[in-house]
Amino acid sequence: MLTGIIFMVGLFRLQVLDPTYKVFATNNVLREIVQYPARGLIYDRNGNLLVYNKPAYDLLVTPREVKAFDTLYLCNLLDIGKEDFELRIKTAKEYSWYKPSIIVKQIPPETYAILQERIYRFRGFHTQSRTLREYNYPVAAHVLGYVGEVNQADLERDAYYKQGDYIGVSGIEKTYEEWVRGDKGIKKYLVDVHNRIQGSFLDGAEDTPAQVGNNLVTSLDIELQLYAEELMENKIGSIVAIEPSTGEILALVSAPAYHPGMLVGRVRGSNYATLLTDSLKPLFNRALLAEYPPGSTFKMMNALIALEEGSINLNTRFSCAGTGSLPIRCTHSHVSPLGVVDAIRESCNPFMWNTFRSIINSRSRSSEGFNLWKEYVDSFGFGKKLGTDLVNENKGNVPSEEYYNRYFGAGRWSALTVRSLAIGQGELGITPLQMANYAAIMANRGHYFIPHTVKNIEDQEIKPEFRNRVETKISPEHFEPIIDGMQMVVENTNASVFMRIPGLIMCGKTGTVQNPHGKDHAAFMAFAPRENPQIAISVYVENSGFGSTFAAPIASLLVEKYLKRDIAESRKWVETRMLEMDLINRNQSN
Repeated sequence: MLTGIIFMVGLFRLQVLDPTYKVFATNNVLREIVQYPARGLIYDRNGNLLVYNKPAYDLLVTPREVKAFDTLYLCNLLDIGKEDFELRIKTAKEYSWYKPSIIVKQIPPETYAILQERIYRFRGFHTQSRTLREYNYPVAAHVLGYVGEVNQADLERDAYYKQGDYIGVSGIEKTYEEWVRGDKGIKKYLVDVHNRIQGSFLDGAEDTPAQVGNNLVTSLDIELQLYAEELMENKIGSIVAIEPSTGEILALVSAPAYHPGMLVGRVRGSNYATLLTDSLKPLFNRALLAEYPPGSTFKMMNALIALEEGSINLNTRFSCAGTGSLPIRCTHSHVSPLGVVDAIRESCNPFMWNTFRSIINSRSRSSEGFNLWKEYVDSFGFGKKLGTDLVNENKGNVPSEEYYNRYFGAGRWSALTVRSLAIGQGELGITPLQMANYAAIMANRGHYFIPHTVKNIEDQEIKPEFRNRVETKISPEHFEPIIDGMQMVVENTNASVFMRIPGLIMCGKTGTVQNPHGKDHAAFMAFAPRENPQIAISVYVENSGFGSTFAAPIASLLVEKYLKRDIAESRKWVETRMLEMDLINRNQSN
């Protein structure tokens, strides 16, 4: 008797009190639809919106629910071939008869509006909303990165993702994926036999809302970025500009560049293939991955080490004539002998060779002197990854004792053997990011902050290591004479007409980078103003010859633009010359 009463009470609860019984008794179907969060917005350092979201939609199918439908009509509506569509249906069935599969991705809003009006005709099909990235500016593709579909490795690494989800693939979209992606939600709907949504299940009591991703404030100055990419049109190379006091990257350019919107939506695949096969390699991030000998810009490094070690002092003079200048000669005539300040100004090869030799010979064995030299060089961040927040950073190369021992034999090499290091050539490989950081170290008189591209994450802190000051092994007082020479490079050389900025003291150093595959590359590094520096910069222009011809003028224009927000009338001719120069076609025609 008691058992019967218990069963009757249970049936009463199910049939009368529990609304879910009534729901399913009317042949309604419960459908769970993932609510994808909008990714966080991305801003520049001044609050300009760089990246936002636009709506898009996916069409899903649950094979076991499908009934006969007008295939051709649906294909025409979605602008997809009938054979392709049928293949997608087949693939969905092979995946699962019971689970929904995406068969058409990223349907634009105008098509979605029509589809939603007619979705009742297609039993077993339903849609879900997505967001795609949209860009306010056609620049900074390598910094911002792009979003793509997850791969198998992503699925195995993080349970958050399901097949068909999107993830940051490159740039800050990848680095800050965990913050910018948000959290998915779920909405439960009742759907009738005609595939029409009848309402929320239990009035939404079991729904979980999607949580929008955190916004990012980048360190980029979008006006500077726009100008930098404009100056590098029809040129191959890179630009990196850093705020020395924070390590924040103000602009980062890899040229040739591409519009970040090319890798969004249903055209992403074809555009990616086009970019991938482009002979100029626009997908290759030269600012982080290219590796060049630093050329004459490295001469300041050797002078700093020698001053710190006492191998030379401010009264030391080396001549460009006689046996002491051999085997490295000057590339142009100047007053001789010179001290360290004038040697920086004149970029004197014999002075730097003798300086380098004095460091290597300061110990009983050449290898000991070399290892001492290398310790100083390593402390500037050369030959290792700086730890920036952009992925795929190259570490560059600073040769080791082991390398030379393998190549020449232990104890069988000396300063003379590796003399090319004295003038920034040989086995040295420096990335443009490292060169800009080198300029920031000069500006800071001996320290740097790890270069990074994000200032602030909404409701979060950036990595604490980006706030930490990294000290080099050079004492601050030794930088001043080197900076004197850098100021003279800008103000008192034949190339000064291209570099001097009215009312502003900029300190810089040109470099001509030997290129065994063609015309030399031009390099320039600088910072400004001399006191309380606000910008440090490196510019590489491939196959353009001397550093003073293109790299230095471009850098000076960017420094002027950032600090003065405009280019002086007296320098408009320099701007016009840089903007109009097409080095790609010029070099191809030669």
